Amino acid sequence: MPLRRALPRLVRSPLDALVGFADEAGGEIVRLSFGTFRPYLVAHPEHLQHVLRDNAANYVRDGKGLLWRPVRRAVGEAILVVEGPRWESSRGVLQPLFTAKRVETLVDGMAAAIGEAVDVLDEPARTGQAVDANDALSRIVCQATMRVLFADKISVPDAVRVVAALGTIATAMVPRLLVPFMPYAIPMPGDRAFRDAVQTIDDVVLPIIRETMRQPSDSQDIISTLCRPRSVDGQEISERQIRDDVVAMISTSTETTIAVLSWLWPVLERYPDVATRLNGEIDRVVGAGQIQRSHVAELQYTRMVLDELLRMYPAGWMIPRTAVASETLGRTRIPSGATILVSPYVTQRMAAFWEDPEIFDPERFAPTAPRRQHRYSYFPFGGGPHQCLGQYLFLLEAPLIIATLLSRFRIRLRGAADLTPRMGASLRPQQSAQLTLVPVDRSRAR
Repeated sequence: MPLRRALPRLVRSPLDALVGFADEAGGEIVRLSFGTFRPYLVAHPEHLQHVLRDNAANYVRDGKGLLWRPVRRAVGEAILVVEGPRWESSRGVLQPLFTAKRVETLVDGMAAAIGEAVDVLDEPARTGQAVDANDALSRIVCQATMRVLFADKISVPDAVRVVAALGTIATAMVPRLLVPFMPYAIPMPGDRAFRDAVQTIDDVVLPIIRETMRQPSDSQDIISTLCRPRSVDGQEISERQIRDDVVAMISTSTETTIAVLSWLWPVLERYPDVATRLNGEIDRVVGAGQIQRSHVAELQYTRMVLDELLRMYPAGWMIPRTAVASETLGRTRIPSGATILVSPYVTQRMAAFWEDPEIFDPERFAPTAPRRQHRYSYFPFGGGPHQCLGQYLFLLEAPLIIATLLSRFRIRLRGAADLTPRMGASLRPQQSAQLTLVPVDRSRAR
């Protein structure tokens, strides 16, 4: 795809352009030409399985690569970026905290924390005051996450500050992602906001890490776990490395939930039939009481809605890889050192694998729906050894948040539903939705 053909489309709408390139190639690999930077867009599920799982050792997250550099500036040598012994060590100590079995034990505490956070919305609901969706979601997710995963070591207000800073970073790095070959010596829009956001994060997390290192405990929270003495390649883990992993885990445990649920409100406004059915299920299953662990399995349509949100608006929309050794993938020779663009957003919107991919349709994920032909036609949490640690957390936390909110309020947008994505490290709507919350009249809810 030569520059003269690719650039105008990428400038108009980068995400639409990438989906278009993949569709037009019929699943074949597309090489995008940007002068000396020529990444390969890999979108066919069979190729993705090879890159992410079958030969994952040959397709690595190169923290020094052009597309990873902005991420590395924010999270340093974190588990999200590094490979080898450093990644294995961090993954090894963190993975037990995120198993499906352990996350299930957190449901009751998570539900209580979510309920307390939603209580704050009673007043704006009573007075008709507008609620900023992003602010509300950030506070709810932070309260739940800080309690069950961080043992309240980070206060909710400080966690909200960190999440806001991570959001700033996600947006501020876009110019660098779009022009990855630009030297950092040349200032670009967003650079100052990026630096200020990193400083905000450090101001919050570094004092907590230092205090935890001075007074270690047996607590199973993320910060205590990461601060326990361990060595990598014979060297003791450093404060900076702990900081990088803590920041990465705050991002992992909050950003996906906030980003994906931010799409729910404009989607429900645009698709009222989906809203009616979702509200009806939550009224039937949860009713006027607090959501319980037993309710989660009964919220079948809620899970279908979440799966479709993840298909259309995956938080991790781009997963760059670097080829270690040259090999032939499909019918294309991939040279050593080549940048590979893997995008759940692209593959999950390709007409070759999804009928009417631009239509929001939870029925795709109904238990009676035909089984998908390709495993990697749907991979919102990545795949292979680097599959997202937080997927089980999301799949329990997100239904709890939706059910708690919709069991207590009917939620309406103020203004038109805007489903235009805003590119960043994760995908969010272009504008944060302003919501009106109407308390549910339980005498009429059924």
